[in-house]
Amino acid sequence: MTAHTWGLLAVLALSIVALIALINSRLRLHPFLALTLVSLAAAIAAGEPAGKIAESLETGAGGILGDVGVTLAFGAMLGRLLSDSGATDRIARLIVDRAGGRSLPWYMAGAAFVIGIPMFFEVGLIVLLPLIFSVARRLHGEHGVKGSPYVYLATPAIAALCTLHGMVPPHPGPLIAVDGLHANLGLTIGVGLVCAVPTVVLAGPVYGRWLAPRLAVQPDRTLVAQFTGAEPDAVPASPAVPATAGAPGDGPRNGEPVPATGTTAAPAGTATAGTMAASPVSPTAGTAAAAEQRRRTVPTGWAVAAVLVPVLLMLLNTLSDLLPGVPPALAHTLALTGEPVVAMFCGLLFALLAVALPGGAGGEAIRASLGESLRSVSGILLIIAGGGAFNQVLKDSGIGAAVESAASGAHLNVLVLGWFLALLLSFSTGSATVGIVAATGILAPTAATEPSLVTALLVVAIGAGSIGLNYVNHAGFWLVKESFGMTLGQATKSHTVIQTMVSVCGLLMTLLLSLLA
Repeated sequence: MTAHTWGLLAVLALSIVALIALINSRLRLHPFLALTLVSLAAAIAAGEPAGKIAESLETGAGGILGDVGVTLAFGAMLGRLLSDSGATDRIARLIVDRAGGRSLPWYMAGAAFVIGIPMFFEVGLIVLLPLIFSVARRLHGEHGVKGSPYVYLATPAIAALCTLHGMVPPHPGPLIAVDGLHANLGLTIGVGLVCAVPTVVLAGPVYGRWLAPRLAVQPDRTLVAQFTGAEPDAVPASPAVPATAGAPGDGPRNGEPVPATGTTAAPAGTATAGTMAASPVSPTAGTAAAAEQRRRTVPTGWAVAAVLVPVLLMLLNTLSDLLPGVPPALAHTLALTGEPVVAMFCGLLFALLAVALPGGAGGEAIRASLGESLRSVSGILLIIAGGGAFNQVLKDSGIGAAVESAASGAHLNVLVLGWFLALLLSFSTGSATVGIVAATGILAPTAATEPSLVTALLVVAIGAGSIGLNYVNHAGFWLVKESFGMTLGQATKSHTVIQTMVSVCGLLMTLLLSLLA
């Protein structure tokens, strides 16, 4: 560890502090602007030649958009087609309608797990809200269901959606880490799923069964009626929770009245259920009449296939590399279709031809729907570009090599380090994407020397860290709070605790699997 290495580490530390301050200060800069400004300042402070700084910014931003940005755009369009056509609604109801009261949380987790493969957390939750509300109405007073049925069903849905969102490709976050760390995509999907299953079980049905009797939650009856088609007066209230079962923070703080659902003001820069700025789906799409029409026109088999096509193509590419005797022509074809951008494009085309058009959607309606889905992810694309520029500056300026030297000298566990960096940056900036792209850039040189299994596990660990401590500066927190009519204390004990449990369990699973490396 030379003085120059320590200086570069100091530049990195100051860059992280500056990034957090710019996003959270009174300026509240957009993360893309903050990342670009910090990247420029870090390059200058680290002594990168002035003539190469602009090239680093352009190469980093353009490279990651080429690798991940187009895939994200195709994924957003795929998720919108599946939602508008009713394919996701069909899958969810197929799974849940087979369950009884006690097994419903497990089936709800399964439905969210499948739906969560191609969709962002916020989008997947909005798609599932009609199902959660309608099934919760049926569960009132059913034997074996204690406490709020909304908490009973929402907990496993939240756990499954956030787990898939953070830890399993082809979601954009894990794909960013796969690309930046040069991890094996198929292996990452495999270990991600292995880590995801026990994580969802613990943070979903198990925690939900414990939480439901202790949290009195009642969504706004008008909102429930809008999603289910019932009259507001016909929506039953959740059973009251005894005073001794609650905890400080459930009710108003400092004597303030609790605002009605949908009226709570979120901090600047976050989205609420009322605005849904980051969501490509409008809540009004879940009305009963539209949902019933979609359920009649979408075959269940095609709906399931449309969700799984991209993942299967990526996994088949990995299997062709591992299995001997695969004909060269087939191997080359699978290598092409297994690339994330091609696999997602194939899934989009399949959904368009097998689900959207046969369902009766017209060309103009599909075009408008796809255009709206792209507008919804434009901000995320810019953040990814800014993160790519930051990562390239870390590499070209020598900061990444300094981190590698420090980590190897201190014998730090790279999985714990990646998880902690993503957790810190995500919690402090309010953006899981910022946490992933920054942690990936910092640890990319270190990952280059690790075995392929450890690199794949590092992708999962970084993704797990990015979803922990999800609080008031995250849009998902406000979506859950407003959708279910929760107080801040209730939303913290449900949404924040669920996502933190997912984060910690994900890290523990990666550490356990790393023993096999």
